[in-house]
Amino acid sequence: QVQLVESGGGLVQAGGSLRLSCAASGRIFRINAMGWYRQAPGKQRELVATITSGGDTNYVDSVMGRFTISGDDGKNTVYLQMNSLKPEDTAVYYCNAVVTYYRGGGTYTDDYWGQGTQVTVSS
Repeated sequence: QVQLVESGGGLVQAGGSLRLSCAASGRIFRINAMGWYRQAPGKQRELVATITSGGDTNYVDSVMGRFTISGDDGKNTVYLQMNSLKPEDTAVYYCNAVVTYYRGGGTYTDDYWGQGTQVTVSS
C-alpha cells in the first residue's frame, strides 16, 4: 500500500556533506513519523534520526550537531542533511515511515522501510 524511495547516497571524503531524501507514495492517509536508520557491516541497524508529524525530532548522540532531519508534508518526503561526515558514518541508510493508509472501508497503520542507500565516507 505504501512505497518508500530513497536517494542521495554516495561516496564522499571525510568532512564532506550529503543529503538523503525519502519519498513516500501510495494510499496514504497520514504519515505519523519518518526516520533514518543505518547499518554498518557486521553491526546491528541503529536509529539515526526521526521526525514526527508534529515536527519533534530525535537524534542518536553520535550525529547530534552534524545531521539534520526535516520533512516536507506536502511531498510526503523526509530529508537527512549530513554534514561533517566521518568514516564511521559509513553504512547503508534506510528510511522508515509509520503510515496510516486507506484499505477497503477503513484505515490501518503500519511500519514501512525503504530499500536502503549506501553512504561511504573515505578518510
